[in-house]
Amino acid sequence: MSRELWILRHGKAEPFDSSEDYDRPLKKRGKHDATRIGEWMKEGLLLPDVVISSPAIRAITTAKIVCEVFGIDHRHIQQEKRLYDEGLVRVKSVLADCPASFSRVLLVGHNPELEDLITYLVNETELPDVKKLFPTAALARLILPDDWSQLDKGCAELLSITYPKSLAEESE
Repeated sequence: MSRELWILRHGKAEPFDSSEDYDRPLKKRGKHDATRIGEWMKEGLLLPDVVISSPAIRAITTAKIVCEVFGIDHRHIQQEKRLYDEGLVRVKSVLADCPASFSRVLLVGHNPELEDLITYLVNETELPDVKKLFPTAALARLILPDDWSQLDKGCAELLSITYPKSLAEESE
């Protein structure tokens, strides 16, 4: 048996100014894109067993919007500080701590860590040839081995990367 990891980058945030990066809120477009990705997941019956999010405002807001679309109480979101600006090794440690009983995990966070995670887990030949691999509100779906305690380079199969821009075009 295998498990799925769904990696969601936060929606488009307000630009960095004098405020703390951690506290940057989503722009209107970011909220719209998060809603659209959530609707697309719901339409495809892609409901996670658990949602784990960075506690940074733009990431947790994205997670809450997606959960609202699913009808999941946002109080069930697990906030994990290792998903904010701590690098690939720390992100992998979050996955290692995921109980095997969760077969479909939604991880909400930031670049460069999430893009680094995807390029680590997936063979380079499976990655799409695009200008920007993992823009805001993109969702990557991966199949991983059952045991997440030791995730080796190239151990995952990439099912898809979905971009909100392509969803908006389909629905218009």
